[in-house]
Amino acid sequence: MSKETDAVLKTSHLGIDFGGLTAVDEFNISIAPDEIKGLIGPNGAGKTTIFNLLTKVYQPSRGKIFLDGKDTKNMSPVQVNHAGIARTFQNIRLFDKLSVEENVRIGLHEHVRYGMFSGILRLPSFWKEEKRAHERTLELLDIFGLADQADVRADSLPYGAQRRLEIVRALATEPKLLLLDEPAAGMNPSETEELMKNIRKIRDEFKIAIMLIEHDMNLVMGICENIVVVNFGKIIAEGTPSRIQNDPQVIEAYLGGRKEED
Repeated sequence: MSKETDAVLKTSHLGIDFGGLTAVDEFNISIAPDEIKGLIGPNGAGKTTIFNLLTKVYQPSRGKIFLDGKDTKNMSPVQVNHAGIARTFQNIRLFDKLSVEENVRIGLHEHVRYGMFSGILRLPSFWKEEKRAHERTLELLDIFGLADQADVRADSLPYGAQRRLEIVRALATEPKLLLLDEPAAGMNPSETEELMKNIRKIRDEFKIAIMLIEHDMNLVMGICENIVVVNFGKIIAEGTPSRIQNDPQVIEAYLGGRKEED
């Protein structure tokens, strides 16, 4: 595991207010380049708001976000994505009328190496890059068992497959940090088990950090090396899965009462 000083992402006193309501406050985390970190908490705890802050969908009211040591202040969501953060959403956001391959190719567009002139005239460099992009797309799709459905329209895929496609499209942007917002939503137990294997594979093969929001505690406890628990927009606990499972504040936040003594 990389040292904290080599963090791919670090936040300092991060917070946001909506009117008179503080939605997130004093959110301080560090994510190592090869870490799988979980972000959990009760409904309404501020988890998705935190993802929106990290990706600059929301600009923070206070605090700082550092990506590879660089302050992301005043960056737009597009600039943050280009800098190395990709994400999926609670509600699937695919281009429904486009094919599976076309959805992934959209994620690859920043890495296409031919210019407008080559594209218009269909020069050899254009076809070379098109071939490379096609092969890369199938490579990514194959990781999630979607290569044989490359020509299928995205909206005709089963719900679980659409979830997987959204992850593949995020990977196509070649991120340093992948944020997964409830990736197992709508998946059956066998699909969730496969997802766990694929998340580890993504981390190991792509050498990127992953942070996920998830309500499936079996997935979170089974795959995350470190877990951050938030409630009412504040961190109430952080640590290994075993530590989190036995933390009195976490038990109270989820169950509304303290753990009984044996």
